[in-house]
Amino acid sequence: MSKEIVKRVKTTDIELKDKLVAVNRVTKVTKGGRHFSFAAIVVVGNEKGVIGYGLGKANEVSDAISKGIEDAKRNLVKVPVFKSTVPHEQNGKFGGSRVFLKPASAGTGVIAGGAMRAVLESVGVKDVLAKSKGSSNPHNVVKATLDALMKMRDPISVARQRGITVDKVFNG
Repeated sequence: MSKEIVKRVKTTDIELKDKLVAVNRVTKVTKGGRHFSFAAIVVVGNEKGVIGYGLGKANEVSDAISKGIEDAKRNLVKVPVFKSTVPHEQNGKFGGSRVFLKPASAGTGVIAGGAMRAVLESVGVKDVLAKSKGSSNPHNVVKATLDALMKMRDPISVARQRGITVDKVFNG
């Protein structure tokens, strides 16, 4: 996200759906025995181009999930979705995770694994071909997928930047 403008979204009057991506049990060994706590990564979205992710940590799973949902609602961004798919091919990376998103024709479905699937379904993409390379750590895959989505540009902004009509963007 260097030198890029991130489009923040206000949470008022948006109906968000949350999806649990992963829950991690963390053990701290003390003199009195083992102490368990939980970390949950959650993705929220309205299935119309608004998405956010959050991390919640607590001693109970349900508390960790609710903290993750609150964190995700504070970090919402707007990404372009064009005809129920992504506008163009894009790579994203975060840490050791690398992802590749490619538009697909209508009826293809979401061809993606675990963490990527949760992000793409929450943002409202219904047809996409996706590949995850490198690390499969759910935290990094979610962040890499969001990196790829935030790099996307919708056809209207491309046409405006080039000074041409939207039809010429597609037909050359």
